[in-house]
Amino acid sequence: MAEAEATRIFSTPTELNSLFGEILDWMLAPLLFLWPISIAVTYHVANQIANQPYDQALAENVGAITRLVKLVNGRVVVNFPAPARALLRADENDITYYQVSGLRGNLVTGDREIPQPAQGEPSPEADSVLFRDEDINGNDIRVAYRFVPLGTGHALVQVAETRKKREELAGRIISGVILPQFAIIPLAVILVYLGLSRGIAPLNRLQQRIRARRPGDLAPISILGVPEELRPVIAAFNEMMARLEANLTAQQRFIADAAHQMRTPLTGLKTQTELALSETDPQLMRRSLQQIAESADHAVHLINQLLALARAEAGYEKVYVFERVDLDSLARSVTQENVPSALAKGIDIGFEGSGWPLWMEGSPVLLHELISNLIDNAIKYTPDGGKVTVRVRGGAFALLEVEDNGIGIPEQELERVFERFYRVLGSEVHGSGLGLPIVREIAELHRARVQLGPNPIGPGTMARAVFPRQGVS
Repeated sequence: MAEAEATRIFSTPTELNSLFGEILDWMLAPLLFLWPISIAVTYHVANQIANQPYDQALAENVGAITRLVKLVNGRVVVNFPAPARALLRADENDITYYQVSGLRGNLVTGDREIPQPAQGEPSPEADSVLFRDEDINGNDIRVAYRFVPLGTGHALVQVAETRKKREELAGRIISGVILPQFAIIPLAVILVYLGLSRGIAPLNRLQQRIRARRPGDLAPISILGVPEELRPVIAAFNEMMARLEANLTAQQRFIADAAHQMRTPLTGLKTQTELALSETDPQLMRRSLQQIAESADHAVHLINQLLALARAEAGYEKVYVFERVDLDSLARSVTQENVPSALAKGIDIGFEGSGWPLWMEGSPVLLHELISNLIDNAIKYTPDGGKVTVRVRGGAFALLEVEDNGIGIPEQELERVFERFYRVLGSEVHGSGLGLPIVREIAELHRARVQLGPNPIGPGTMARAVFPRQGVS
C-alpha cells in the first residue's frame, strides 16, 4: 500500500514528462520570443553602424562644396570644376546627387531632384552638417546638407546618395550576427535539454529507491543526498507515511480487539446452545434459550457498535455530508427514543432544551449516534429508580450535557474509558466498551470536545460535548 502511494506521487512517467516539458517550455519560450526581437534590434543597430562611415563621406563632400561657394556682386557663385564634379559622381554602387541653392532658394548648380528641407527642419543658423532621409524617383536616399552664411542670407549645399552601399554593409553586419545564432539556438536547446535531464535525475533516483522497497515498508525516506528543493517534499511524504503507519497499526489493533470481543459472545452462544440441546426439562431448556437470546442481543449490540465506529471513522472521508442541524430538536428526539429503555428500569429521564433552535454544522446521522450512546451509557450505568437528564444550551458554542446519578467513574479512569473495549473494573453492567470511543470519534469529526466528570449536584457522572458554531447564523 505504501509503495502504491509512493508510486502515485513520484514515479509515473507521465507526470515526470509533464514536469520536464513545463520547465523546458518556460526556459525555451522566452528564448524563442526574444530571438525575433533580437533580430529587429540587430537590424536597427546595423543600419546605424552602416550610416556612420557613409554619412561622414557625405559630410566631407558637403564641406568641400561649401568652400567653393562665394557671394559675388550679390549673387551666389560656385567654382565647381568639371573634374571635381566627375569625381563626386564616381560611384559604381550608388547614384550621387548634389545641389547648391541661392539666397532665395533658387538653384545655382546641381540636381533639381533633391527636395528642399521641410518646414520645421533646423534653421539656417545651424552651423553644422545635417542629415535627413528623402525619396527621389522611388529610391530612398540619404541627404547631407548645410546652410552657408553669405552676407545677409544663407545658401544651401546638399549632397545625397542612394542607400545601396549602406544596405549591403548593414546586410553583412546582420549576417555576421544572425547566422551564428542559427547554430547557437539549436545548440542552446540541446544543452538546456541535457541540463534539465541531469537536473531531474534526483527524482528518478528517488523513484528507484521507492520502487525498490518491500511492500508494507513504511519507514521514512532518508534525505541524505536529496537536493535542497526536494527535502520539503520528502519531509511531507514521510509525515504522510507516518500517519498511514499509525492508521494501519490502529486498524490492525482494532481488528484484533474486535475479533477477541466477538469470540466471547459467540463461544457463549455455542455453549448455551449445546446445553439447550442436551436438556429434556422444559423449564431448564427455556432458561438456556433465554441465555442464548441475551448472548445474541449482546453480540448484536457489539456488532452494531463496531459498525457505528466504522461509520464514524468513514465520516472523515466525507461519507456523510455536513449540513445545518438543530441540535436542540435532535437531542429532544433521541431522548424520546430512549424513554422506553429508561422506563424499563424505572429511571426518570428528562430533557432541558435551549428554548429555541440551536443550529450548527454537522452530520445528523453521526450526531444522532453520539447523543444515543451518551444517553444509553447513562441509563445502563444508573441503578433502577435513578435519574438521567439531557440538557442543551446555546451561545458561542453548542453545549450538550447528559447527567446521571449512577455509579460514577473513578477520576483516574475518566480518560481510559475513551479507549476501545475498555470497561471500568468492578462494573457488573454488560457493555461492549465502544460507546464512548464512538462518541469521541464523532466529536473529533465535528471539531468538538467531549469531557467526563462527576455530577456537580451529587453522585453519578456528567458527560459534556461542546460543539463550535462557526458559519451558522
